[in-house]
Amino acid sequence: MKKIGLYFGTFNPIHVGHLIIANYLANNSDLNEIWFVVSPHNPHKDKNNLLEDHHRLAMVQRAVEDNVKLKASSIEFDLPKPSYTVFTLQSLKEKYPATKFSLIMGEDNLRTLHKWKLRIHFRKSRTLYLSTFTKCVGRSKGNQRLCQTQKRSFGQRACYEYFLYFNS
Repeated sequence: MKKIGLYFGTFNPIHVGHLIIANYLANNSDLNEIWFVVSPHNPHKDKNNLLEDHHRLAMVQRAVEDNVKLKASSIEFDLPKPSYTVFTLQSLKEKYPATKFSLIMGEDNLRTLHKWKLRIHFRKSRTLYLSTFTKCVGRSKGNQRLCQTQKRSFGQRACYEYFLYFNS
């Protein structure tokens, strides 16, 4: 089964931090490819502050064109706005039923993950690759509280079952 990591974002603009994370996972995980899913309208961001969708997509395409494991995706351009990850995952699963999709996100998104529409879907079989700039996620009191929040959001299974932590 092909494994694809989905790195969602507005990429306004894509920057070296995004590329470091994607390259790290492309070279150090079981993922076959990393897709940068350019979000036309993230419900948590002001659309007025974003460059045009096609400009952001073109920047991502240019940034990844030399790496065969990294791809730019415009899948959300054809979906209802604002863009919700859960609906994008449903669409991708219909288009690519033999592919396993995992999410890639930064620690900033983990803090609000319990508010996302897709949290129920993690209870089934999703994997989340988390990029963190802390020394060791799960050891500090703040991160322990964060994981306790995720346990409540995702059910009894520990959040550690859902996340592969790596230090950038």
